[in-house]
Amino acid sequence: MTVRTAHTADLDEPTLSEIRALMDAAFDDFEDTDWEHSLGGMHVLIEEGGEVVAHASVVQRRVIAGGRTLRCGYVEAVAVREDRRRRGLGGKLMAECGRIVRGAYHLGALGATDEGASLYAAHGWKRWEGPASALTPDGIVRTPEEEGYIYVLEAGVPLDVTGDLTCDWREGDVW
Repeated sequence: MTVRTAHTADLDEPTLSEIRALMDAAFDDFEDTDWEHSLGGMHVLIEEGGEVVAHASVVQRRVIAGGRTLRCGYVEAVAVREDRRRRGLGGKLMAECGRIVRGAYHLGALGATDEGASLYAAHGWKRWEGPASALTPDGIVRTPEEEGYIYVLEAGVPLDVTGDLTCDWREGDVW
């Protein structure tokens, strides 16, 4: 198995198609907007025998926390192929995502599933305990349905995880 990182611009169409197929297989509700959210940043791929068996991406977003606008490495599209799960691959993905976040951003953030929360916590990500919002075309709008599912990773900027956290606007799931 090999772990590699590459920017979206450096991945060919067959590899991107393989990653998208992995996402579709891993998530019942993976939509085109979810795919769009995972592009334009750094991809972490674990390959075995020339096939992508695990993937995560880190894309840049802006968040407001503690009254500051911060550069955020937002983790998207984390999945391990079903027949390769429970072998430590998710941990390898998150270790590399953490390295990318710590090297390039003020903080990391992600929207966790119930199944993924323990993986993120094991790699130093903390559950955001305060109110969550999105800066929408209509102004700041609370996103209470996301509260409890947002995790952050400190990367040089101390965070008060009980304060307000506001993300930038995007189509589809804002978190």
